[in-house]
Amino acid sequence: MTIRQRVERKARIRKLDRALKKLYPTATTELLYKTPWQFMVAVQLSAQCTDKLVNKVTPPLFRKLRTIQDFAKAKPEELFPLIRSVTYANNKTRNIIRAANYLLQTHQGKLPRTIEEMVKMPGVGRKTANVLLGDLFGICEGITVDTHVIRFALRFDLSDYKDAVRIERDLMEILPEKEWPYFTHRVIYYGRRMAPARKHDTKNDPLVKIFPNAGSVFRVY
Repeated sequence: MTIRQRVERKARIRKLDRALKKLYPTATTELLYKTPWQFMVAVQLSAQCTDKLVNKVTPPLFRKLRTIQDFAKAKPEELFPLIRSVTYANNKTRNIIRAANYLLQTHQGKLPRTIEEMVKMPGVGRKTANVLLGDLFGICEGITVDTHVIRFALRFDLSDYKDAVRIERDLMEILPEKEWPYFTHRVIYYGRRMAPARKHDTKNDPLVKIFPNAGSVFRVY
């Protein structure tokens, strides 16, 4: 990112974020959960899967397996049928059981509060760690970059890259840190409610008015 790009992108993202805040002032996760452990399970299940589907799966799942101890003791053949409708159910089954045992063995069943410790958990990468830290504890060590954020960053010329790690680095450089915990939720709401990846009508989109070039860009990765 050149100095000129940084200056332009800083100004642009602040305007975009203000517009997003007006559109979705209460944007937050749409996953259903009651405890931090349940949220960790729901976030893992949501990888490459819609929140809507996850929210159908988790109520009966959490009625059957109520605590982290229940998940740790569960056999794969017991957990898998409860989550089989989500993507990569086999891998998620193994990771969730392993994560439960890992937390009980190393953190007394509590979720850690740093990215370094979070990513040691089976099935947890930086994106998941950012979600858990931000939503559960209000801890900001980065910006969650999912497919909505990738598309947003490229449509609105906020990064020159297409991979999540480099996009996160660019966004952290141009977006005020106090906005990090909320930005991703706002962008997700925007993508789901107003700006899907497919071609759509942008004439009433206030963000396109800020950066008109985004009106002709849809699938960008």
